[in-house]
Amino acid sequence: MIAIFSRIKMNRKQIVSVVLFTMFATIAQMMIPMLISIMINDGVSDNKVSLIIILGIIMIALAVFACVMNSIAAGISASITTSFCAELRKEIFHKVESFSGADIDRFGTASLITRNTTDVTQIQTFLAMALRMGLLAPMMTAVGLVLCVLTAGKVSVVLVISIPLLILGIAVLTISASRYSVRLRTKIDEINQLFLEALEGVRVIRAFNRQEHEIGRFRKTNSDTADISRRSITMSSAVMPIVQTLFGITSIGAMMVGTFLVVHDQIEVGTLVSATQYISLILVGIILLSVVISMYPDTYACMKRIGEVLETEPSIADSTKEQPAGTCRGTVEYRNVTFSYPGADQPVIRGISFVSKPGETTAIIGRTGCGKSSIVKLIPRLYDTTFGEVLVDGVNVRDYKLEDLRNRIGYVPQKNVLFSGDIAGNMNYGNEQGCEEDWKEALRIACAGEFVEKKEGVYHAEVSQGGTNFSGGQRQRLAIARAVMKKPEIYLFDDSFSALDMKTDRQLRSNLKESMGDSTMIVVAQRVNTIMDATRILVLDNGEVVGQGTHKELLKSCQLYREIAEIQLGKEEVKNELESA
Repeated sequence: MIAIFSRIKMNRKQIVSVVLFTMFATIAQMMIPMLISIMINDGVSDNKVSLIIILGIIMIALAVFACVMNSIAAGISASITTSFCAELRKEIFHKVESFSGADIDRFGTASLITRNTTDVTQIQTFLAMALRMGLLAPMMTAVGLVLCVLTAGKVSVVLVISIPLLILGIAVLTISASRYSVRLRTKIDEINQLFLEALEGVRVIRAFNRQEHEIGRFRKTNSDTADISRRSITMSSAVMPIVQTLFGITSIGAMMVGTFLVVHDQIEVGTLVSATQYISLILVGIILLSVVISMYPDTYACMKRIGEVLETEPSIADSTKEQPAGTCRGTVEYRNVTFSYPGADQPVIRGISFVSKPGETTAIIGRTGCGKSSIVKLIPRLYDTTFGEVLVDGVNVRDYKLEDLRNRIGYVPQKNVLFSGDIAGNMNYGNEQGCEEDWKEALRIACAGEFVEKKEGVYHAEVSQGGTNFSGGQRQRLAIARAVMKKPEIYLFDDSFSALDMKTDRQLRSNLKESMGDSTMIVVAQRVNTIMDATRILVLDNGEVVGQGTHKELLKSCQLYREIAEIQLGKEEVKNELESA
C-alpha cells in the first residue's frame, strides 16, 4: 500500500468535500427519527394536525436534502477513484516499460497483465465503496449511538451486547478469508497464462491434436482456483447471515425492553419508535462497514502485488555518469563477454570477443540454442553482461543513457512484432518525422514496396494486432523497413531473413549494402547463403566461438562451419569452393 500511495496522491480537496457532503447527508437522515418521535408524542397524542403536516414537510425536505448530498458525494468519489486508478495504471505501465527482459521474465507476461487490469479494477471498486460506505457507515453509527442514548438511554442498552458480537464475528471471518486472497490471485495468474498460451499456440495445439491435453491442464488449474475461491467466498459470505441474525435479535431485544418501559410509563411511544429507528440505522451502518471490510482481503492482495511491481528497481537502468562522447562512431566491440540468464545453471555464451567496425558486416551462425540471439540482445541492453564488456563507439554500453544508446541502433528482433494501426504508423516507430518519401524508400530497400502498394490505402493500409493480416515474410520485411527508417549507426538483424525466399533474401541484402553506408551490421543467421559476403563470420557452439573469419577461411579452418555449409549448399559445391580457393 505504501508503494502505491507514496506515488499517487488523491485530491485532498475532493476527499474533504466527500466527507462534508456525507456528513451533511448523515445528519439530515438522523434527524428524521427524532422528528417522528415528536410527531407521535406531541402531534398524534394531542391531535395536532398542523404540527403533523409541518413535521412531515420538514422530514420530506430532509430526505431530499440527504439524497442530493449523497448524490454529490457519490459523483466526487467516482471522480477520485477513477483518476486514482488511471494514474495507477499509468505508473504500472511506465514501470513495466522500464523493465529489462529478465524483470519481465521474473513476473511473467500474464501476471503483469492481470496486475494492470483485474487488480487495479479491484482496488477501484474497493476505494469507491470505502469513500461512500466506509465514510457513511461510521458516521451513521456514531451519530445514531449518540442520539439513541440521548432520546432513549435505557433502550440502547441492548447495543452494548450486540455491537461487540458483530465486530468480533466480522473480524474473525475477514481474517480467515484473507488467507485465501493471495493464493487466489496467484491461481488467476496461472489461468491467464494457460489461456494466453492456448490462444498463441492454437494452431500448434490443433495440428498435434492436443486439445484434450490442454483442456486437462486448464481444467486442473481452474478446479484449484474454484476450490480456493469457494473457500474465500464462503468465509466472506458468512458475514452477512451473522450480521442479519444479530440485527434481528437486537431489534427484538430493543422492542422488548422498550415495550416494558412504555408499559411502566418510563418512556413514550414516540421515543420507543425513534429509538428502534436509530438502532436500525446503527446496525445498517455496521452492515455497510462489514461489506467494505469483507472486500479488504482481496484488495490488500491486489495492492501487495501491484506494490511488488512498483517497488521493483529495473535491473537495467540509465547510467548516472556524465554522458560519454564516442570516439569511433559505429564500432561495436565485445571484450571477453560471458552472459547467463537469471536462474540459469550455465552461461549461455562464454568468452566472446570481436570488433565490428563501420561499414563492416559481422555474421553469427551456429547450431540452434548456441546463444546467437543472446549476443545481439546485449548491445541495446535488453540484458546486461554477466562478465566482460560490450562497447559501442568505444564506450561501455552501461555508461550510456538508454535512450541515447538505443537511438544509435536499428534492431530487428527474431520475432517480428507489428503494432495495430497502419503501415505508416509502424514505419514511424523508426522515425517519428517520417514522410511518404521516407516510407517508400525504406520499403523499397526491404523489398516490401511491391506488396504494400497493392494494399488498399497503401501506406495507410490497416495493420491488425500483431500484424496477423500479413504473412511471415511480409511481417519480416516490414520490420526491416522500420529499422531502415531509423538510419542508425548500427544494424542488428536477429535471424531476420529466415522467412524470405532466396531471391528476395539476395535482393534485400544487396539493397541494405548499398544504403547502409558507414553503418555497422551484425547479422544472426541460420543460412550460409545469407552471410557468405560478410566481413567476418563468428561460428558458435555451446556458447563459445569455435571459428572466426570469412566464408572461405572458415570452410578451411572450422569443421562445424564446413558441416553446416555442406548440409545447406551441398558437398560438391563446398568441395568446389575449397578447390577454387
